Amino acid sequence: MPTREENVLVLQGGGALGAYQAGAASRLAESGIDIDWVAGISIGSVNAAILCGNPPGQRFERLRAFWEKITSGYLAPPVQTGAQSRRLYSEIAAAEVVMFGAPGFFRPRLPLAFWPIAPTHPLGVYDTSPLAETLNRLVDFDYLNDKGPRLSVGAVDVQSGNFVYFDSRKTRIDARHIMASGALPPGFPPVEIDGRLYWDGGLVSNTPLQYVMEHTGKAPLCIFQVDVFSARGEIPESLADVQQREKDIRYSSRTRLTTDRFRYLHAIRAAASRLAEKLPRDLRDDPDLAVLRRAGPDCPITLVHLIHRKAGFEGLAKDYEFSRLSMVQHWDTGADDVARTLAHGQWKSREIGKDALQVFDLGADTIGKGEAR
Repeated sequence: MPTREENVLVLQGGGALGAYQAGAASRLAESGIDIDWVAGISIGSVNAAILCGNPPGQRFERLRAFWEKITSGYLAPPVQTGAQSRRLYSEIAAAEVVMFGAPGFFRPRLPLAFWPIAPTHPLGVYDTSPLAETLNRLVDFDYLNDKGPRLSVGAVDVQSGNFVYFDSRKTRIDARHIMASGALPPGFPPVEIDGRLYWDGGLVSNTPLQYVMEHTGKAPLCIFQVDVFSARGEIPESLADVQQREKDIRYSSRTRLTTDRFRYLHAIRAAASRLAEKLPRDLRDDPDLAVLRRAGPDCPITLVHLIHRKAGFEGLAKDYEFSRLSMVQHWDTGADDVARTLAHGQWKSREIGKDALQVFDLGADTIGKGEAR
């Protein structure tokens, strides 16, 4: 039985909610879990680049610096306490971001840029050049490409509509690749790389989990899938709730779909192996049987779901509400969910490499005793 796993961090897109991922990653490091590979989409790719582009002793200082920078535009505390006041605070903070942008991240273009008589027409409402400056200041791209953990970020080719991954094992990554992964239209303009234009990978899949599962090696993997949108939720009670619930389902759906798909592929592989033992020796090398025996990854996988569950103050604008108060709360929640998962009895009693695919969702208080799925 193997005793060492390769640890993978899989980071979903979700704008301001990415602070939850940062908190989760920091607590994993504090718990002694070294990450070998980070895959990200959109804000997940930004977090991933900072993690992979700095030595261990500087990663979380730089990550915190990023989140404090982009949330420095709204520092005023709520005027009153209480749930309604807190939600109003978040809505006002989000409205301010829409109007003025987020420092070190994006800023609105001048209205003149959108006039019909303008010489050129922008392909995004906001200018993301501040993000390029921030990335180049906080990420050592030479370290990322030569020494850091493996990095994979997903984007979409604007012309072909194809999903594309930039992987540090195959491509020399720079700020353009990270920005391409987060270029969500119509807010952000596409990013040009080698003559092609790219948009946010979340247009096709808001999680890079499938890419990771399809590019495994032989060593056991432990994948920490950090999602900022939850598939589970309550029945909406207003039109605003409907819009928020729709967003949660839309952006979380690929995680469940991919998990179910690979659970099915693992089952086919296991069934084919059992069938091979029952067949005469001259049929065990049948090419059709060989195809079935190669279904799914070649290695045992532990998949750990760390999911941001909706906080009471969050509304439809939660993914672009860049207040410092909300950032700190999301960061702390991510750290707490990791601590709860790693302290859980089911996690402590698991055996590395025992099953082809083990799935755990143990992080939230609402799970009660937790569940392994």
